[in-house]
Amino acid sequence: MSQILQSLGKTLVAGLVLLILIVLIAGAVSGSPVQITLAWESFFFRWLHVASGVMWIGLLWYFNFVQIPSMPKIPDEQKPAISKVIAPEALFWFRYAALSTVVTGLIVAALQGYLHAALRLQVGYAAIGIGMWLALVMAFNVWFIIWPNQKKALGIVAVEPAAKAAAARLAMLTSRTNTLLSIPMLYMMVAQSHGGL
Repeated sequence: MSQILQSLGKTLVAGLVLLILIVLIAGAVSGSPVQITLAWESFFFRWLHVASGVMWIGLLWYFNFVQIPSMPKIPDEQKPAISKVIAPEALFWFRYAALSTVVTGLIVAALQGYLHAALRLQVGYAAIGIGMWLALVMAFNVWFIIWPNQKKALGIVAVEPAAKAAAARLAMLTSRTNTLLSIPMLYMMVAQSHGGL
């Protein structure tokens, strides 16, 4: 078991194998094995959407609740461990989790037949539509403001010290904007199907 848990890749594969076993056993016990239907496909993409969203918002909140407030407390000689190793890796997963969340969310909305109505904020779909628009703004911020500026701030792209400081500040402020937007976005996403509006 420790061999599996020492590798992230093996841990993820083991988690997926465990999921498949649980689904097969639960289906056998209940007498309702999984059948690949449109409803199951919608559920599966919703599951991927939620998993991607947990990764995206989890990393957003990690940056804003842990990394950014902790940086002033870290001695200067130890900061390269964050800026050269941890932050670039976290930002990779952050970017692609945002992309995956948006893509799977749009697929779910299309499969369920409410994509157009939600994006137009039609009656009955306003909550999910507002959540979708907030998420689209947030994803835009990740890819076109935060990431380009983080590349400068982390030294991935060489710039003058003043430009580096300005890029770091803009990336931080945009990340804080996304944290602000994440609160109503998450509420609206859940409110649509759980009567929160």
